[in-house]
Amino acid sequence: MFEFDQYLGFLAFLTILTIGFWLLTFLLTFVVPYWIGGALLERFKEIKEEKKAQREAL
Repeated sequence: MFEFDQYLGFLAFLTILTIGFWLLTFLLTFVVPYWIGGALLERFKEIKEEKKAQREAL
């Protein structure tokens, strides 16, 4: 059915595919939402500080 070098190539392919799948899953479920959430919090803080500075300037 498979020769040994074909078997090793198939195992390497499955390994790379599996690593890619779990990396993509990790990025989409943890890293990207964390990144977006942090950016939104920073932006809200900036807006809040701008409003505070405007109120103090008047």
